[in-house]
Amino acid sequence: MCAATNHSELMSDPSDEAKRVFENLPEDISSDETDIGLRAHITRIPEAMLAEYDSSWNDEQVVEWEGNFKDDGGLMLVCCEREVEVAEFRQVLEEWLDHRKSIGS
Repeated sequence: MCAATNHSELMSDPSDEAKRVFENLPEDISSDETDIGLRAHITRIPEAMLAEYDSSWNDEQVVEWEGNFKDDGGLMLVCCEREVEVAEFRQVLEEWLDHRKSIGS
């Protein structure tokens, strides 16, 4: 999980290569189409929006902030094999934020 609650300290937009690497993580576990689609979706969240994210938000606040969750609770993704609920979205989003810090973005 991400240690910081506010991500306004984000420095810059990571390179396309850094995004591609993250989209295909973890390398040692088989990923399905939904895993890759979710990671691709998250790497394309605008910088200004990422800076607003607060890990202390409740699920409803995350859903409102993200704006792409359906009424039934699943994230609206173009290509997916399964539903992505807010808990999985949150986990992968915080992995992305940690990954960005580790590469200095």
